[in-house]
Amino acid sequence: MANDLRSIYTAPTEEDGQLALREFNDIWGKKYPHITQSWQSNWGELATFYKYPDAIKKLIYTTNPIESLNSSIKRRTKSKGSFPTVDSAFKMLYLATQEVQNKWKVNSLRNWSEIYPQLSHRECKHKAYFFKIL
Repeated sequence: MANDLRSIYTAPTEEDGQLALREFNDIWGKKYPHITQSWQSNWGELATFYKYPDAIKKLIYTTNPIESLNSSIKRRTKSKGSFPTVDSAFKMLYLATQEVQNKWKVNSLRNWSEIYPQLSHRECKHKAYFFKIL
C-alpha cells in the first residue's frame, strides 16, 4: 500500500498524481476508503505540492525531523519501566535529542546547492507579493 501511495506524491505532474490516486482507489479503495476520501477531500491543498520543483518536493516528502525525534525517544524509553527521578528522565531526553542532532549533522541534505537557490527565489517572490498587498 505504501508504494501505491508513494506513486501519488512522487508523480511528476498533478494530472499524473490524480491518475495514481484513481489507481490507488481501484486497488485499495474498498479496504481503506477513508484514505482515498481524505486525499480527495484535501486535493486542493495537496495539489500545491506539484507546483514545486522536483528537488524541493523530495525535500518535503523525505524530511520529517519530528517523527525522527519521536521515534528516537520512543526507542530509548521503551526498554525503561520507569525513571528513578525526574532528572534521570530529562537526562535521557537530552541524550536522545543530542543523538538525533548528531545524526542530522552527518546526514546533510542532498542537492542542497540546488535546493537553496530555488527556495530563496520562491521566498523572494512571496515576500514581494506580501509587501505589494500591504
